[in-house]
Amino acid sequence: MKKFLFSVCCLLACLASTGQNSTLTLLVGTYTDTESKGIYSFAFNQETGDSSPLAVTEIANPSFLTVTPDNRRVYVVSEQQKEASVSAFGYNPAKGTLKFKNSKPTEGKDPCHVTFTGKEVTVTNYSSGSLTVFPLKRNGRLKEGTLLEFFENGPDKSRQSGSHIHSSQVSPDGKYLFVIDLGGDYIYRYPVSGGKVAGFDPVKIKVPAGQGPRHFEFSVDGRFMYLLTELGGCVLAYDYNGGDLKLIQQIEADPLHARGSADIHFSPDGKFLYASNRLKGDGLAVYRQDPSSGLLEYAGYQYTGVHPRNFAISPNGMFVLVACRDSDVIQVFSRNPRTGLLTDTGKDIKVPHPVCVILTPTRY
Repeated sequence: MKKFLFSVCCLLACLASTGQNSTLTLLVGTYTDTESKGIYSFAFNQETGDSSPLAVTEIANPSFLTVTPDNRRVYVVSEQQKEASVSAFGYNPAKGTLKFKNSKPTEGKDPCHVTFTGKEVTVTNYSSGSLTVFPLKRNGRLKEGTLLEFFENGPDKSRQSGSHIHSSQVSPDGKYLFVIDLGGDYIYRYPVSGGKVAGFDPVKIKVPAGQGPRHFEFSVDGRFMYLLTELGGCVLAYDYNGGDLKLIQQIEADPLHARGSADIHFSPDGKFLYASNRLKGDGLAVYRQDPSSGLLEYAGYQYTGVHPRNFAISPNGMFVLVACRDSDVIQVFSRNPRTGLLTDTGKDIKVPHPVCVILTPTRY
């Protein structure tokens, strides 16, 4: 009898665990220039693709957000020319609610990306061409930031008359912060030590002229970096070795040359890379990666709603959620793990002007 009860308990625990793992919390950043109120959260089932609303947090133009690895804090930029700021929130993933901690001005214009480095938060200010580094208190509140300004330019006078800092990310080995300058065609590399930026004199890595780099992603094994260029509509593949980057491939992402490539992510298994394109032929380019050489092979293209920006792939690799800003939906696509290709499930999540999507566990 005891053995039977023990077996039942184990089975119930297993089923409960499976149920927990199938449900995620989806956080959605938006532009609040229409009827949007700020950040929306949903329960998302990564086995079925179904979703249901959880909560809304009011904040102006939360165009990008990041969640700390412990799933307890969220940092959000308010993309504005005036009163541009970054805010810290406590996060309850089970309820999808955010509790305001504090906010600090970025001292730049139109912040569009935020990264957690371990002990600090870095914010990229697009229009003013700057990066703001914010130390953190032990409770996660923001301290006063340090502003780093850039003064580069590129050959495209309409888009590259000055620096436009678009994204930043810590390398998989935790040793460097890479910062992307769309206006200057540069990648800047800063040393990181103990989760903090350890010096403000960067190594400058030149990107092919006129490409206008925007977002990047490292391969799952950390050996390669893939940089998506907004103006050139290409993916630039780099060999990554101890902080050094060596360009090994340039492959087209946007065949219509609409100059609107936006976001880039790997599937969790590391086999396929996806890149979003806007303005014409809106959709996602799909690539197959050669794991030994790092080279990409074009695998297909998936059309989406209007103006796809940020997108997220479920941890189990079954679904891709695409924020289609001007269609006011997050499209949910099922993913074929063998081919990497996508199929529209029709299970759209309606949100006004979505521009950032993040999937998180439901527990700390």
